[in-house]
Amino acid sequence: MRFLRRSLAGVFLLALTAGLLAMAGGSVIRAVQDSLAEGEPARPARERVFAVNVLPYIPETVAPVLETFGEVESRRRLELRAAAAGDIVWLADRFVEGGRVQAGELLARIDPQDAESDLATARADLAEAEADARDAERGLALARDELLAAEEQAALRANALERQRDLVSRGVGTEAGVEDAELSAASSRQSALSRRQAVAQAETRLEQMDTLLERRAISLSLAERRLTDTEIFAPFDGILSEVSVVEGRLVSTNERMAEIIDPAALEVSFRISTARYSQLLGPDGQLPPLQLTASLDVLGADLTATGRIVREGGTIEAGQTGRLLFAQLDAAPGFRPGDFVTIRIDERPIDRVARLPAGALGSDGNLLIVGDNDRLEARQASLVRRQGDDILVRGQGLRDAWIVAERTPLLGEGVRVRPIMPELEGAQAAQPEAELVALEPERRARLVAFVEGNSNMPAEAKARILGQLQEDQVPIRVVERIESRMGG
Repeated sequence: MRFLRRSLAGVFLLALTAGLLAMAGGSVIRAVQDSLAEGEPARPARERVFAVNVLPYIPETVAPVLETFGEVESRRRLELRAAAAGDIVWLADRFVEGGRVQAGELLARIDPQDAESDLATARADLAEAEADARDAERGLALARDELLAAEEQAALRANALERQRDLVSRGVGTEAGVEDAELSAASSRQSALSRRQAVAQAETRLEQMDTLLERRAISLSLAERRLTDTEIFAPFDGILSEVSVVEGRLVSTNERMAEIIDPAALEVSFRISTARYSQLLGPDGQLPPLQLTASLDVLGADLTATGRIVREGGTIEAGQTGRLLFAQLDAAPGFRPGDFVTIRIDERPIDRVARLPAGALGSDGNLLIVGDNDRLEARQASLVRRQGDDILVRGQGLRDAWIVAERTPLLGEGVRVRPIMPELEGAQAAQPEAELVALEPERRARLVAFVEGNSNMPAEAKARILGQLQEDQVPIRVVERIESRMGG
């Protein structure tokens, strides 16, 4: 029994020792794990500061330039068509593509034989009609003479009848003599009536001959015009284009032979949006004759021409928007119809606007300015114009403020930034009446040390600022801006 009790006590002590050792090992393992999990001691978080490019808000008077594209056209374009059918028997040497011709110059001649034959026939018909007219005039004169003779004879017969009646009344004459006199008088009157009818017929024939003579004259004029139509002349000074005929070719009536273009009467047509069109309108609601410049890029050597807006399209074509405008070009050497040119229109000047990069204005219409402690503040601004990659804006309380030139999603109101001002001196130079201040030696030394120690400032800008700080009188804006960066 004693042996059994001692054995159980030994087993108990052994189990207790093993348990204590296991507990000690677990404590050591947990301590090591906790030590590894803690790592290095946490450091306090720092506020992130973003570097941004800033520009000064300088209100000024700006003349906006509207830029668009247009096509050069000619106000005088005329198709040369064949007025007569036939073979082309002669062409001018300059009747070729691009040939320069002068007004009244003979360009082409169509075979005139048929036209000449028609002209000769018309002249012969006219001569025949003139002869018939003269014969009708002579016939009318003879008929009038015969009528006069018949009337005289009728008067004599009437006198003879009166004498016979007088003789009968005195008992000298006979009734038979009176009847013979009456028959003779009636016969003479009938003859006079026939002669009068002959005169009327002669007058009618003369009128017919006059009408025929006019018709023959018209036919002659038509034949002469047809002969003239066999020759084609240049209606004005110009350049030939789209020439489609050669000497010896058979052409039909009204067939298109070429097109003549006046290179001195050029205009440009271009389309702008309705919003931009409304900005061009004057106070009276009419489109003023604004000046513009048309440029054509020819391998780096631009061709330019000036002009003015003269009219606008009367209707909006199907599928089109905006307004179609036309501008008359002044002297435009080198331009040709069909050229695609860049149009720049000088608009009326706008007062109190600032020119900024397009990326400075947010979608909410706000600008970000650098405020106290270099923290960003949002200011409302109205967009006046877009000028390519720039914008013209106007806002309240923005004078002398520094605007963030390029906004990013990381920037917002309250964010602290580090402004980069590569054009600081350029902005100061834009203020011709900048206020100057005399610096104390200690203050000047602090400013010079800060500028020299600023590694983010371009060397050229740093040299200009240091040069200004060495002057007796320094622009106060430069001093205030540097001290705001120093925090003093």
